[in-house]
Amino acid sequence: MSNNMQKMADTVKSGYQKIEDGVVSGYKAIENGVVDGFTRISDAFVKKFLMHEGETLEEAKARIAREEEALNREKQGNQ
Repeated sequence: MSNNMQKMADTVKSGYQKIEDGVVSGYKAIENGVVDGFTRISDAFVKKFLMHEGETLEEAKARIAREEEALNREKQGNQ
């Protein structure tokens, strides 16, 4: 391949890499925004409706996870 053809191939490859990087970083920004938004909504719901008095958010989430696990085991035992 001639030197000019190699330069052109390198330029095209560099352009595609920049496009790829832009798309990936844009996707990651959207993904992080969605996850953060869901987490905020989920935490607010737990705080408002599911936390017991004197319980932290983390303790409430752990308790809910244990209760859900126990319900799932009970359901599997009844099948």
